[in-house]
Amino acid sequence: MDEDLRELLDDVEKRFCSADTGGSTSARERSCGNGKRGKEKAADRKLSATKPGQSLSSDTDDIDGFLEELLKEDDSQSKLDEMKRLRVQKTSAARRCCPVFLGGSSVTKGVGTASTKRSCDQLRCTSCDFRVLMFDELEWDPSCDYLFFRNNMPDPQKLGARLKRRSGSRAYACQCSWFSSRELTDLRDQPHLRWFCGKHQD
Repeated sequence: MDEDLRELLDDVEKRFCSADTGGSTSARERSCGNGKRGKEKAADRKLSATKPGQSLSSDTDDIDGFLEELLKEDDSQSKLDEMKRLRVQKTSAARRCCPVFLGGSSVTKGVGTASTKRSCDQLRCTSCDFRVLMFDELEWDPSCDYLFFRNNMPDPQKLGARLKRRSGSRAYACQCSWFSSRELTDLRDQPHLRWFCGKHQD
């Protein structure tokens, strides 16, 4: 009975487990069990290594594509901003007076051209880098000197001490120069005034 059972077990082991010559039944059983578990673990490792790798590759591709789209959008936006800036510069350049006129209080302020003679109200000085202030219906007193403007610009209240009322006149001044006018005057005819037209916003 025992011999028949032993033979039956040997036959089962031969069919389902690889025979290991010289080994005992228990050793072959461990070998069989370990072999099955080893194959299952190997398959699990292969599956876990394949699927996450594929997912990571797919995610990386998606991120790269998204970044490329963002860069394209940023590039397009930067080009659009640059075009707008150039357009503004071009418009600003076109809004400078040419030639530059000064004038009394009756002369309209704005962008002056050869055909549309207006008194420039965006004057700056290349010498002192101050904006030129204007006072309508007033003119500078003859006692004005360089130190007065040097010490009091750009305070209108302090400058008012040397202003006197005169109908139709307009008083101009920066920190180093001053001028009073009642008639339309081309700035090129006043070489002592180092003034130029800044940008007109309107």
